[in-house]
Amino acid sequence: MGTAGTSDRKIPTRRISFEESLRELPRYFAEDGDLVSGHVIAGLSAVFPDGEEYFVRSVRRFRDQVEDPELKRQVAGFMGQESVHGREHRALNDRLGELGYPTKLVERITDKGLRLREKIMSPKSNLAATAALEHFTATLAELVLTNERVRNMIGHEEVRNLFIWHALEESEHKAVAFDVYKAVGGSERTRVWTMRILRYGFLIGMTFQVVAAMLFDPATYKPGRLRKSLRKVQGSPIVDRALWTRLKDYERPDFHPDDHDTTELIAVWREKLFGAEGSLNDKLAGSAA
Repeated sequence: MGTAGTSDRKIPTRRISFEESLRELPRYFAEDGDLVSGHVIAGLSAVFPDGEEYFVRSVRRFRDQVEDPELKRQVAGFMGQESVHGREHRALNDRLGELGYPTKLVERITDKGLRLREKIMSPKSNLAATAALEHFTATLAELVLTNERVRNMIGHEEVRNLFIWHALEESEHKAVAFDVYKAVGGSERTRVWTMRILRYGFLIGMTFQVVAAMLFDPATYKPGRLRKSLRKVQGSPIVDRALWTRLKDYERPDFHPDDHDTTELIAVWREKLFGAEGSLNDKLAGSAA
């Protein structure tokens, strides 16, 4: 099991920008112009900016209660990474909005929904939700980093690069919100029940969002296109039962995010993306540890 304040958990804030490289993004950017995959990717990106800001607010409320200096450092890295994630996904959403995806509408709905949750639920409940949703993003991140088929499904190189970078950093800070929740005395009952509700709620919400978006996409009604796309998605790792099992693992009484050791995976992708010959070094404006 991992422990709060693990000294070798490095969480650098990388100043990176994909905005310029996304300007020429085509309407159907997923692999082979796949309809459903494109809408799923756009749907995920649409909830990220305001979701990331919510995560930052939820953790920031408890920053002064964290006594472990290592965890304090990690909180700073977490907040820095999440802020950049929100900015870059908002840039992608701007372009997707220009192409006809309802990303900007989803951003507004997400922001209002999360701010309402903050008003009616306690700060600790919102921190529990953040920890649970961080397990969602870390699980999806590991899938992106370990499965070439999933990466290929994203399609357009720059969208793929953005999601791979995001996946790396989600893996780097996957335990921070959880450790803060534990450090400030968050209860096991709230932690587990929050995930039980969100595990179904997030899936239902995303399904509704994707279906609604596709109903307004003319390509949905082209003969054979939707059927072909559904067959492709049904056979993909993103709908595999193993993913659901990993999400459910969060409900174990002794669970910790570091139980799924991704240390080597993180090291490999750090080198690929930001090593001496890193493929994304040209997008960096500077970095801070």
